[in-house]
Amino acid sequence: MDAVQRIAQLRAEIERHNHAYYVLDAPIIPDVEYDRLFRELQVLEAQHPELLTPDSPTQRVGGKVLEGFVSVRHAVPMLSIRTETDTEDSGAFNFDTRVRNALGTLGGEIEYACELKFDGLAINLRYERGVLVQAATRGDGETGEDVTQNVRTIHCIPLRLSGCEAEVIEVRGEVYMSRRDFERYNDRQRALGLAALVNPRNAAAGTIRQLDPALAARRALSFFVYGLGEVQGWALPATHSGILDALQSFGLPVCADRAVVRGAQALAGFHHSIATKRDALPFDIDGVVYKVNDIKLQSELGFVSREPRWAVAHKFPAEEQLTIVRGIDIQVGRTGKLTPVAKLEPVFVGGTTVSNATLHNEGELRRKDVHIGDTVIVRRAGDVIPEVVGVIQERRPADAKAFVMPATCPVCGSRVVREEGEADARCSGGLFCAAQRKQAILHFAGRRAMDVEGLGDKLVEQLVDENIIRSLPDLYRLDTATLAALERMAEKSAQNIVDALGKSKNTTLNRFLFALGIRHVGETTAKDLARYFGNLNAIMQADNERLLAVPDVGPVVAQSLVDFFGEQHNRDVVQHLRELGVHWEEHEGTSMQVLPLFGKTFVLTGTLTALSRDEAKSRLEALGAKVAGSVSKKTDYVVAGAEAGSKLDKARELNVPVWDETELSELLGRCETI
Repeated sequence: MDAVQRIAQLRAEIERHNHAYYVLDAPIIPDVEYDRLFRELQVLEAQHPELLTPDSPTQRVGGKVLEGFVSVRHAVPMLSIRTETDTEDSGAFNFDTRVRNALGTLGGEIEYACELKFDGLAINLRYERGVLVQAATRGDGETGEDVTQNVRTIHCIPLRLSGCEAEVIEVRGEVYMSRRDFERYNDRQRALGLAALVNPRNAAAGTIRQLDPALAARRALSFFVYGLGEVQGWALPATHSGILDALQSFGLPVCADRAVVRGAQALAGFHHSIATKRDALPFDIDGVVYKVNDIKLQSELGFVSREPRWAVAHKFPAEEQLTIVRGIDIQVGRTGKLTPVAKLEPVFVGGTTVSNATLHNEGELRRKDVHIGDTVIVRRAGDVIPEVVGVIQERRPADAKAFVMPATCPVCGSRVVREEGEADARCSGGLFCAAQRKQAILHFAGRRAMDVEGLGDKLVEQLVDENIIRSLPDLYRLDTATLAALERMAEKSAQNIVDALGKSKNTTLNRFLFALGIRHVGETTAKDLARYFGNLNAIMQADNERLLAVPDVGPVVAQSLVDFFGEQHNRDVVQHLRELGVHWEEHEGTSMQVLPLFGKTFVLTGTLTALSRDEAKSRLEALGAKVAGSVSKKTDYVVAGAEAGSKLDKARELNVPVWDETELSELLGRCETI
């Protein structure tokens, strides 16, 4: 196969995988295989620069920063549509009445195409002979800006249409940022101490309208098609829904949440159905759109005041509003995180009245420069906690007050700490802090910790709310009568809990360490600590230097342990638990280097029959092995049981040795007799 054929083959294959991943959200191959294909194409194009074309998937990210945007005059104006701000059913009925009056069909039902009104940035994509040649913003409707280089970085937008050879076809749609990608980007920004994006809509618009395509590539944007601009050399389908079906067949992303209905009542029904699922959508919308489905009827209806008579946007309640910050409180979360919360003048936003909004952390509060007394923009989207996204600086009163973060926890009085490189301040109170009590108890009783069967969320909530449990040792002071007196708790269930608590007293050092919920100390670290030190007193007395001698314990984990056991109230909790009968076997400690499987990494996948995955993991770790959750080049062995899936495939790709359960059992047997 010559270079021309191979390049064409690679481009088609890569675009097929792009469509599966970015449009269908159903990847066909693992990332490592995609990367291999992409690198092969890059090498071939570098060897044959004369074969490089603008529609190659390697050309999605432009190189140089733009000096400015060139103006683009739209061949067909990008007009706005009328908005129905009445969020009740009358919005749908008013539109249907206007359409039937204009058509003179008061007695008949009209067929409509119903879609979502995306909260992003409108874009016009121009394809010539199936190849993307230009992308432009709406602008003033007549003239927009050429943003082709930035739009090319959006992977769900095909650089070449599949099966469309129209001389010219312009498609129109919305560039948006999904809620997941928005939160991920902001989490990264906050972790780096950088400014977060205000909201998904501003994120999409700001990304497209900035001059560095490389920055656009780092922000994951998406796109949905909803209409057409100029068309030459393509016979239009008879309906709007048919047009969208055709565009989807060309490889363009079309939102699945659309419907064809008849009559006003069905329009209102669509509005209701989308309103109920709005919060669960992966992207922001601010309403729905109704369009007369028949293209001929659209032409007959025409336009009024540069708005089509055949379409309308039926809005939902606004998700951003202005209000005033009346105060700033500190909320201590279940993990000890301190979050500044703005106490607001109540405002109706996103379908509910909001009086509190998160400020995330001190860094965000400072960057946004929020003062008590400020007029602020509050956003509520979906199930996301309302947040202050910006300040109207010109409205700041003379007596506005800056907020100062406390040095001690407002709940328990413990020191407030912030680890190096972290944005969040935390209460160091741990087991002592009432705000962290429920989470601490649930973690302590968890299956991988003390394994107290039956001690779930609702019961813990009752025990804490009724002040029966104030700290972990109180668990082992519970009796049947106290538990049986609780709501929805019979005497038999109460006795089962008491029995489970009694059984949990006989545990292991690593389980107990993990159960204490020490920050950064997970199951594996707890096992390493227990194996290395052998007894709890040695761990509690160890300094940073001694802790750093434990394999895989770094400076952050070591400092976390020193801080935890440096608090007298945490040491008191441990002492009281031991006095109440919690016990484990202790020894002098073992250097992991002498264990037979030290330095080996295993991955378990599929169903094991002779022993459970947890048992296999426990026995491997007792022999010094590390049991990882994913396969990489550092994996030494993959143990595959029945119905093994993608991990087995990955092992074969990376040539990692694959064992069956028999080989694992033989290894465990040999090593455990050493």
